[in-house]
Amino acid sequence: MTNSAVQFLDLGEGPSQRQIAYAHQTGRSPSLFWLGGYNSDMQGNKAQALVELGNEHGFAVTRFDYMAHGQSTGDFHQANISLWLEDAIAVFNECCEGPQILVGSSMGGWLAMLLNQHIRAQGAGKIVGMLLIAPAVDMTRELVPQRFSQSQLAEMKSKGFIEVPSKYGDGPYVYTQNLIDDGEKHLLLGTPIETECPVHILQGQQDPDVPASHAERLLQHLMLDEAQLTMLPDGDHRLSRPEDLDLLKRSILQFV
Repeated sequence: MTNSAVQFLDLGEGPSQRQIAYAHQTGRSPSLFWLGGYNSDMQGNKAQALVELGNEHGFAVTRFDYMAHGQSTGDFHQANISLWLEDAIAVFNECCEGPQILVGSSMGGWLAMLLNQHIRAQGAGKIVGMLLIAPAVDMTRELVPQRFSQSQLAEMKSKGFIEVPSKYGDGPYVYTQNLIDDGEKHLLLGTPIETECPVHILQGQQDPDVPASHAERLLQHLMLDEAQLTMLPDGDHRLSRPEDLDLLKRSILQFV
């Protein structure tokens, strides 16, 4: 396996212009493709666990930072689900050949499912499994607005954004009306979801951001393909403890 340096893709024009940072390690199939969460980057513990797993077993691994995340450039206020999905598609097309396992955390779980839909529509048939960690599917309707008071929602409408403190100690999080409005184009819940590949969901029961009931609801929509849900009774949202990362690795190896 070759651990390549961070590279950049130029995407978009005007307000959406950005350089997307990505790192691709060559190796054997199935390859591992990482999609991080909101306000996270490809240097996090779970992304690094994929790198370790790739090194241990010779798998190719691809990671990247969404627009205005990590080492990628761009205006966060312009970013939304549509553009982050474009980022994922562009990096996937640049780096990925042969069978792939998508690994998505939180918002990355939603984007993994949207990316899978796109790949299936192209007739590529490359996705052989999806591991979703606390997947925040439809978060712009089902999760994010419920965190705010009516006054905060009104402020977001009038100003276009609000800033809220992060419980994870990594600075305030920005939420934009643009993000909420654009998310309506990509909603999945409400009709059966077909993936044409096995899906495994890892969910912490102590998760304050994506409730366990949300993962259970998603599972009910995955009735057309093999799907399973593993609940961690003492797990939080990030699921980055050593035992969580060990479970992540074992779950990926089940697809292989």
